[in-house]
Amino acid sequence: MWLAVPFLFSAAVFGLMGSAGLVSASFASVPLSPVVSGAGVAVAAAVSGGVRWGRRWQRVWVRWPYLGGVLAGGVLVGAVEVPALVAAVVGVPVLLGLVFQCLVRGDEGAAASDCR
Repeated sequence: MWLAVPFLFSAAVFGLMGSAGLVSASFASVPLSPVVSGAGVAVAAAVSGGVRWGRRWQRVWVRWPYLGGVLAGGVLVGAVEVPALVAAVVGVPVLLGLVFQCLVRGDEGAAASDCR
């Protein structure tokens, strides 16, 4: 699941950008921004501290090169523009799924803390 975090975060942000473009009719395409990819990598780096790694070496030799590769890929595709409709159709369901996961995780934590 951790491997998908930067892509899911970026897709959710691009979905919001595409929706804003469609609603305001101010732009018809969304550029794949390296800034958004960088933010996705930052979120993944923050979450990766809680990942249960099988071996200690994986934390260094899998975690950081993977995040660096995703960041480099985000910089490389930085000039590509995606139609706002496509960004919204792909990104909004991802955003709703992430919000749903956060709500479910929050409910699980509240139920566990009430048990004493």
